[in-house]
Amino acid sequence: MGLYNFDDSISRENSACVKYDSRKAIFGNPEVIPMWVADMDIPTPSFILEAIKKRCEHPFLGYTFRDDDYNRAIVNWYGQRHGWVIQPCWLDFCPGVVSGLNHVIRAFSKPGDRIIIQPPVYHPFYSTVESNGRVLVLNPLIETNGNYSINYDELEMLAHDGAAMLILSSPHNPVGRVWTKDELSRLGAICAKYNIIVVSDEIHSDLVYAPHKHIPIASISEAFAQNTVTFGSASKTFNIAGLTSGFVIIPNEQLLKRYKQELEASGAGMGNIFGNEALKAAFSSQGNRWLAELLDYFYGNILLVDETLRQRLPRIRFVQPQGTYLLWLDFRDFGFDEAALNGKLIIDAGLGFNAGSGFGKEGVGFQRMNIACPRTTVQLALNRLVATFGTSR
Repeated sequence: MGLYNFDDSISRENSACVKYDSRKAIFGNPEVIPMWVADMDIPTPSFILEAIKKRCEHPFLGYTFRDDDYNRAIVNWYGQRHGWVIQPCWLDFCPGVVSGLNHVIRAFSKPGDRIIIQPPVYHPFYSTVESNGRVLVLNPLIETNGNYSINYDELEMLAHDGAAMLILSSPHNPVGRVWTKDELSRLGAICAKYNIIVVSDEIHSDLVYAPHKHIPIASISEAFAQNTVTFGSASKTFNIAGLTSGFVIIPNEQLLKRYKQELEASGAGMGNIFGNEALKAAFSSQGNRWLAELLDYFYGNILLVDETLRQRLPRIRFVQPQGTYLLWLDFRDFGFDEAALNGKLIIDAGLGFNAGSGFGKEGVGFQRMNIACPRTTVQLALNRLVATFGTSR
């Protein structure tokens, strides 16, 4: 029996919650079960809330900085969970991965430079490149029966033509791949050969299911470390995205200096007191225990989806993710165009997923489903899917 209970359904409505209170604006239907944006319907752990409350007992909330305990928490967490020995001097702040991407694009490239991404992939990868006047270069993943791999031959050709950086999603959002050491080594070698900086979004790095293991690409070799910018955060793992607090790991002294200059120019480097305290509480022995139980619970949700679809709705094809709490559901067998598919989900089934096209044209016919919620919610969503799509011809 675990210490933590993830079954309670707690209302998030009327709390300025993007996931729930934006349903009308996003879906046109304020009653959908929202299983889209990547935060959890699992409460933030009590030990994090207690750390924030304790800080609130002090009557001053003035200017702050990230102290040695903050840096030590990240160093210890990465050493214990990911086997990467990092130095405190490699660390700096980012308000979140999307903000961080904007900072590194401006710091390490110039307008007109080419930047490689690997769709179907997290949609801000597109917008941050294009909004900063850089050229988007696509290296789509190869999909074989729902399993995804990197197209290295194409990547080599694109790299040969020149690029300033490659933005890597690791673990991959939305397809759920946890890249192996061999896969990362091959990608890293190509980028190093052509002097392409690897910007690795590893925000889902703690959300990995055994026997898979997250490997930070920068941890593989010193050469990779010197060529990589790694983004991380406790936000996805511990449901604290509203604190807008993340971090960046940059072992290369010159790259770190340029990043710091861009961060200072943007005025976004201070962070906030509560984000600092939340991270220290999250990256602790309590956080390890809570996370272990959470992963078991989410894997149970994944098994429920897998079993239900195989037995009752096999036309929705699904491969279990190796990481993240995001499922990549393949509806292509139904032959609907995206408008019709979205309509059936939103209007007929009352479900709010992410349309696959938001992750690139390779995602057309897919939907992303967030199962970071009580199992009763997953079961209700599956019942609606079966009732709606079980009769589709």
